[in-house]
Formats: sequence, structure tokens, C-alpha cells
Amino acid sequence: MQNPLLVKFDEAPFSKIKNEHFKPAFLKAMEDARAEIDAITSNIADANFENTIEALEFSGQLLDRISSIFFNLNSAETNDEIQGMAQEISPLLTEFSNDITLNQALFKRIKSVYGQRENLNLSTEQQTLLEKKYKSFSRNGANLAEDKKKRLREIDAELSKLKLKFGENVLAETNKYQMYLTAESQLEGLSEGAKEAAAQLAKSKGKDTGWLITLDYPSYIPFMKYAKNRELRKELALAFSSKGFHDDELDNQENVLKIAKLRYERANLLGYKTHADFVLEERMAEKPDRVHAFLNELLEKAKPAAEREFKQLEDFAKDLDAIDQLQKWDGSYYSEKLKQKLFSLDDEQLKPYFKLENVIDGVFTVAEKLFGLKFEEVYDVDTYHEEVKTYKVYDTNGKYIALFYADFHPRAGKRGGAWMTSFKSQYKVDGKNVRPHISNVCNFTPSTPTKPSLLTFNEVTTLFHEFGHGLHGMLANTTYPSLSGTSVYWDFVELPSQIMENWCFEKEALELFATHYETDEVIPMELISKIKESATFQEGMQTLRQLSFGLLDMSWHGADPREITNVKAHETFAFKNTNLYPDTPETCMSTSFSHIFQGGYSSGYYSYKWAEVLDADAFAYFKEKGVFNKEVATKFKECILSKGGTEDPMELYKRFRGAEPKIEPLLERAGLLDDNKV
Repeated sequence: MQNPLLVKFDEAPFSKIKNEHFKPAFLKAMEDARAEIDAITSNIADANFENTIEALEFSGQLLDRISSIFFNLNSAETNDEIQGMAQEISPLLTEFSNDITLNQALFKRIKSVYGQRENLNLSTEQQTLLEKKYKSFSRNGANLAEDKKKRLREIDAELSKLKLKFGENVLAETNKYQMYLTAESQLEGLSEGAKEAAAQLAKSKGKDTGWLITLDYPSYIPFMKYAKNRELRKELALAFSSKGFHDDELDNQENVLKIAKLRYERANLLGYKTHADFVLEERMAEKPDRVHAFLNELLEKAKPAAEREFKQLEDFAKDLDAIDQLQKWDGSYYSEKLKQKLFSLDDEQLKPYFKLENVIDGVFTVAEKLFGLKFEEVYDVDTYHEEVKTYKVYDTNGKYIALFYADFHPRAGKRGGAWMTSFKSQYKVDGKNVRPHISNVCNFTPSTPTKPSLLTFNEVTTLFHEFGHGLHGMLANTTYPSLSGTSVYWDFVELPSQIMENWCFEKEALELFATHYETDEVIPMELISKIKESATFQEGMQTLRQLSFGLLDMSWHGADPREITNVKAHETFAFKNTNLYPDTPETCMSTSFSHIFQGGYSSGYYSYKWAEVLDADAFAYFKEKGVFNKEVATKFKECILSKGGTEDPMELYKRFRGAEPKIEPLLERAGLLDDNKV
């Protein structure tokens, strides 16, 4: 039977793919891609933009498709066999990638075209592609001596395995832990919906009675927010915060140290002082000093507010329950109670207005009002799991824009968190605009026998956030796949996602979709006002938390890590200026900090805050003209969403906004502009 991955396909043929198809498909696709590279290097014609740069850009497309399918499955629907294959396939792909970037004949042709760039009369997008192709080679060792190239290959192969192992350990730790409760009194404080979900989870794991709490967010977060039993909150919090930190077969301490040191060695080999120097050369921030200055400026603004908020929380917990020392496992619980006291608002009041299906319709309606998109659910597109929904996206003229996959609930084979990804990029070739296949993957509260999936407000903003990334992919309109959609500087990529969260706080948007799941009543104005009022609640503490993650990231990647022998001690030092709660010796964040040790955020976690400056400034423009102002939305679509990585992001932003972003709108939104404001 023919391998479905090697038969020409448009939509990924998930139902036909068996695990044994992947390795042969990868090997064949790599063989084909090598032949395409050989055709470029053996071309007797002088190197030019078309026969070298464009030819390279459109090579290996089958390999890209197979890779996206395989690694997306490894994140969203994995198993032991897929994980084992990933450990085998990743080094092969790394070796293949190095074979390309260290191919002297190929680099010679690229260098030749790059040397003529002033005289080639290229478009802006072509200039960007040429610059990126040249840099991707020079930044990956093309100019190195042979012995250094050999070492670079060894480092890259080892890193690919270590990062996979890191992620596998985090997932295994998450799946391994279960808190089985047999007395209903142990769930005091939880809503009926949360209890029902816990009982359903217990049944799904073969328990006839009782309740099960896990480390998946929809189970973990309600328990930490509402469970009165402090000892159980402590047990759960310590389990969550010690993933990969147990000195056992799933321990990640050695992986963290090895990854940090290998990245540093790699940067040195390529002539950079640190891994952060290497990474930031291709970011808006440009260099580590600017990241540190940015983080420290925000730290200076946020810390006084955070300390006031923490003192308020401590006093509240002491008055309410005589808590002498507020601990990490108390934070969510007492913050929620304080929020209820100050604003008479909690998630349980809001959840009935945020039925998942309604929120999906809402985000689609917002996209229609802003960008003229229509989403039509289709049932004949192959998916990798029965829970995955599929939509075809059209513009107002009925023109096909994209295919959209949506996968919303936790499963044993799905890693935690929420993300956007793609199964196929947008690009233009032979006069045809090839449209993208985009996916959002989340871990939201599932439905129960008596209630549909009702989202917390945080889950609502997460859905809008990931959908913003999705729009960046769907509305892409570039010639070259490597410059399409979210293929932008990492500290710019969060702008389209974070700006979408703003509509969750706007009356005009909420009234489109926030209706009670039983009565269809539109969310009352009083609740909308409370959502807006409470938006800056503990914003100082939240900002400090985000800054602590950014500083931890830079501590691993912005200095020489070779002397670090103790992961926990290093982390404690990195957190010294951002700590509010007492340290817990048995926990460690680095060992499960997947963003920087498995994902693409190494030396880039600051990007979330950086992009908040951009999104607050950009949304201020919408507020000024109207949150559904067509003119501003069209400018955002044409200057930002459709352009991908075709130009310098600051130039794109200035074209949209008319000026560089200012930090004041963020500080104002966060309630940090006036230091006397709590």
C-alpha cells in the first residue's frame, strides 16, 4: 500500500497515516530535497536570485509538510511510539539541515548573489528573502573552518534530542500525578461544575467513586482558586511546580544545564558572546542590554505596585483566616476571594456567559467585523482526533482564505498550554496564491454530563489570543513561505495575538457573544463594568511575575552558564528582585519551563511584555477611532497581518500607527502610570 504522506495531498490525510509511515516518508522527502539542492549547486549558469535564492526557498516543500504534520501530532496527539520516533527523526532532520547550511557550493552561490544585491533591482520582499537566506547560512556556520563545522553539527544533534527529552519528561510528569479524593468535604469551595468535572475525570480513570484532580490546567486552576483545604492546595501546587525536579528518570536538571551550556558553546563558535547575543541579532530588541533595560524599566514601575498589592493580599488573608505567612499555594485562593470582595465578581458568575461554542462564534464575528472574514464549519476534512473542529474561511466576496483547525480540550497525549501552529504555509507560485492551513490548540474546561464547556474569563482571553496568531497565519499574503504569516521576529509575533485580547473587555464585542447558556440573556452591563474595573486587579503582581520569567530566561542565556552546577540555586538568584512569596526548596521552574527549553522562546520570553507595549499602543489607536473602526482594522490587516516577515517590523508598525510605539498606553492600561494608583 502506498505511503499516504508520499501521495500528493492538500489537506493532511490524518486517518490514512500510520506511525510506520513517518520514517520512510521523512527519508524519501529528505532524499528529494537533497536532489533539489544538488540541482541548484550543479547549475552551470551563474548564480542569480531566481536560480539560487528562489530555487532554495521552494525546495524541500514535501519535507516541510511532513515535518509539520509529525511534530504537530507530537504536541497534540502523541504516544510513546511517536515520542520514540521523534528522538530518532529529530537528529536526522538536524543533520539534514546542517548538510544544507554547511554546503559550501550552495553557500558560494548565495554569497555571490548577496554580493550583487545593490545592483539586482529587487523588491522589498526579495531583498528581505536574500538577506535572510544569507544570514541563515552565516549564522549557522557556513563561514566556519571544517573542524568547527563538525563540532556545530554535534551540538545541534545533541540539542535536538535534549529538547525533545525535556518536553517528554514534562508531559510524563503532568500525566503521572493524580490527586484522588474520596470525601466531598475535601472539595469544599469548588463549584458544582468543578466537582462534576473531577468526578467525571475519576470515572474516566476507572474509579467508581470519588474525585480526581490533575495537573492539567482545567483541573488544576479551579482547585487552586477555590479549594478551601490549604494542605491539599499545597500538595497540588508543589506537584505542579516541581515537574522535572525529583532526581528520578524524569528529572530535567541535567537537561537544563546541558541545553544552556551547548547553546552558549554554539554561540561562541559562531562568534557571539552569548546565546542571547546570537538570538537577539534577529529580534526587534537587537541586543541583551536593551532587553535588560526594558525589563528593568518595567520592574521599577511595577514593583512598588506589586508590593502594595501583596501587602493588601497578606492583610486580607490574615483577617479572613489568620494566615500568618502567605505561601504560593495561597495566592490564587485569596486573590480570588479579595477580587470577589472588591468587585463582587468571580469566574463562577461569568462562566455561564462564556459557553465555548458561543465564544468561538464571538471571535469569528469579531474577525468578520474587523477583517471581513466568514467561517464555515465543515465536516469532510480529515482530522487527527474526533474533538478537532474544522472551518473553511472566506472573505466577504466568497473568496477562499484558509482552512482552520480548532482543538480545545485536554487529553493524555496533548501537552499543556495553548498554541497556534500551521499544517501548510501561504505562498505564491506560478501565478497561484496557495492558501494556508492553520490550527489553534488549547486545553479548556471540557463539558460534563450536565453542563456544556463553560470557559473562565482567562480561557476566553486565551482563545482570543491564540486566534490572533491564527489570523496572522490565515491573512498572510506574501510570495515566499519562509516570510509568510507568523514567520516574523519573535518579539513581534505576539502583537497580533495580544491585541485580540483587548476585545474581550469591550462592551461592543462582549454583547456579540456573551450570552447565558441557559437563558440566552446577554451579559449584564453591570458584569461588563466589573470585568473592566477588575482588569487592573493585581496587575503589578502579574507584571512582576512575567518579568521574573523574562529575567530567568536571560539569566540562562545572556551570560556564560558554564559555572552553573545547581539549577535551583541559579534560579533562586535570578528571581531575587521579583520574589514576593517565600521560596519553596522542593520546587523549580526551570525544569518545566518548556517555552525556553523546548519551544522557541530562549532569549525571547521578554517578547510577551515587549509585545504588550505594541498591543496597548496599537489598541489605543482603535479606541481613539472606535473598536470596530474599519479604516484602522484594514490598516492593521494590510500593514501587519498580511505582511508576515517581509519587512522590518518597526517599519511595518510605523506604517500602521504613524509613529513608534510608546510605553505609556501599557502603563495606563495596567494601572501603573500613576504610582499612587493601586
